[in-house]
Amino acid sequence: MKITLTAATVALLGLLAVTGCKTETGTAGAARSVDSKGIAFVELDSVIANFDMAKDITSDLEDKQRNSEAELTAKSQAFDRDVRDYQNKAQKGLITRATAAEMEQTLAQQQQSLLALRDEMALNLNEESVVAQRQVLEYINSYLAEYNKDHNYQYILAKQFPGPILYSDTTLDITGDVIAGLNAKYNSEKKK
Repeated sequence: MKITLTAATVALLGLLAVTGCKTETGTAGAARSVDSKGIAFVELDSVIANFDMAKDITSDLEDKQRNSEAELTAKSQAFDRDVRDYQNKAQKGLITRATAAEMEQTLAQQQQSLLALRDEMALNLNEESVVAQRQVLEYINSYLAEYNKDHNYQYILAKQFPGPILYSDTTLDITGDVIAGLNAKYNSEKKK
């Protein structure tokens, strides 16, 4: 189960609506005039892939996943040793039927606990991943509202493949500016 922040989360964003129209600086850094409709777009896949906050959160989630898997593996191995021990003793006739029944019951409970732990860990990781995706998207949305105070777009759209936007004029692409701004803001806040 690989945990990543993907562009599939764009469904949560929809259109990132903000106000106005002016000029804007593109990914190459040159000022250009914007369509009179005041529309720009960001490649959401690129924003998320290059956003330091998304990278940090993904790294944290991967660490948690590795730790959970290691814990589950250790407990599974201990359970397997207990099963082999029981089987060995039962085959050699080293335990009574009452003791064997007791051991079987204990092993069944251990197995149920192990399955419940696995399910709980998967559920927790999934929930943390969903919350992390929302946090990243909320941060991006909040930043775009702040970014737009200087740029006055009527709409900033999120583009991804496949998605509802099949074609866009590359002169309306503000992805590079947004990534640079997001990372600058996030890294300055992270240092505090």
